[in-house]
Amino acid sequence: MKKAIALTLTFALVLSLTACGKGGNGGEDKKSEGVMTHDEYMAAAIDSEVVIETYVQAKQSWWEDKATLYTQDKDGAYFVYNAVCSEADYAKLTPGTKIKVTGYKTEWSGEVEVAEGATIEILDGNYVAPITDVTDLLGKDELIDHQNEFVSFKGMTVEAADESGSAFLYNWDGSGEDGSDLYFNVSKDNQTYTFTVESYLCDSSTDVYQTVKSLNVGDTVDMEGFLYWYEGVNPHITSVSVK
Repeated sequence: MKKAIALTLTFALVLSLTACGKGGNGGEDKKSEGVMTHDEYMAAAIDSEVVIETYVQAKQSWWEDKATLYTQDKDGAYFVYNAVCSEADYAKLTPGTKIKVTGYKTEWSGEVEVAEGATIEILDGNYVAPITDVTDLLGKDELIDHQNEFVSFKGMTVEAADESGSAFLYNWDGSGEDGSDLYFNVSKDNQTYTFTVESYLCDSSTDVYQTVKSLNVGDTVDMEGFLYWYEGVNPHITSVSVK
């Protein structure tokens, strides 16, 4: 579910093979002295100050000099929420751009992120993370180890989103309209999960948004997206293919 804040519909999608698809790899250099590894970041206490170096994978939004980013390095991912960032610098954050982020580690309904007035410094370096298939981890404790990473799900079945039998809802409760977030249910091995097309990441003009709107209950789908968390796994999907 989206936090109740006003954001512009300013999007930059990292993955270039589709409107919300995947990109290629680049090289990655070592972290600077004093910068946390991903393991150190994960071990840090909630509300503690953290310093990370990571790479932009997708830009969700920019508003009033604050940027929200999906980022990742070779060891794991970091969701950067409302970091201080000028509009000019936001424009420079192309896919793979290396950044240094200083802020506080926070948690919101299970989603671990860097927030609380985090700052961004653009560095030299480029890296776009490869996709990780986590289909077999659904329903397992190990899945959360991949939180915020760019992942794929294969061979899942579309289930009804509500009692009306619709394949999707506008917003989590059906209260939205075209252009709102899309929520849809998919199942694997008799377990059902709720996935989301986050409208700030992939708006109504994108292929993934239109594909989800055209889904039918019973369709078999492969999907890609970022492994966001909200009261459990709630991926932000960037690509859907109907088999």
